Amino acid sequence: MTKRHQLPKSLAFLCLFAVLGIDLVHPQVVAQTSIRTSFGKSVAFTCNDSEASIKAKNGPKISIGAKTIYIGYQQVTSLNKDPRIIRFDNGVKKWCRSDYETTIDDGTGYGLLWDGNNVLYGIFSSTGSQSGNDFRRFAKKGWLSSYGSGGGAKVAVIARINPSNGSVLSATFVTAKKPNDGKSNSLIITNLSWNGTTLKVLADSWSNPRRADKNSMTCAGSSPYKYTAIFTSDLTKANSASAVNCN
Repeated sequence: MTKRHQLPKSLAFLCLFAVLGIDLVHPQVVAQTSIRTSFGKSVAFTCNDSEASIKAKNGPKISIGAKTIYIGYQQVTSLNKDPRIIRFDNGVKKWCRSDYETTIDDGTGYGLLWDGNNVLYGIFSSTGSQSGNDFRRFAKKGWLSSYGSGGGAKVAVIARINPSNGSVLSATFVTAKKPNDGKSNSLIITNLSWNGTTLKVLADSWSNPRRADKNSMTCAGSSPYKYTAIFTSDLTKANSASAVNCN
């Protein structure tokens, strides 16, 4: 008696697909976007510095694959700093921006969020509005379009940046507001997170943090207060804002 050997079912189906001319489509594995942040003490560099010299200063930077973005400042005079941001691909400078703020405002860059593709935010400091080119021209539609009244207190600027060339797409100032005279007070951003739609901002705010409607919160205890705000991706609106010991 001749024994007939049966093919395994999986192999039998493959043979059937081949006979019928049906192509098997293999599901593609989609790489997850890597969102990274970096915050720290701002360091000095120029657009002419090598990547090795900038990297050695251990300032805020994000590296994804062979691409790295550094943020900091250049000491342009003995009394004035201007922000700098630079990108290297495979060790070769792709772009560097020295034109964001060129006034006597003592500005620096100290934080980044980047997904390695199109989502890039930079965090900068400002100590007051001065005549000339600064972040106000990028923040005309921002949640806060300027530093506000007063000067000297260090506040934050968030800028959404085109990773291809460093151009600022949109920006907003983020400040505290003194309830007694309405002048701007210090706020330092400590971290960012991105969910694909909105930008979450964590900060240390001095008296007093702002509500989403821009008015001063009422706070108990001493500052700084731990502040959280959720912004739309274009930084035109704060969806919510809260702070520990404040309402």
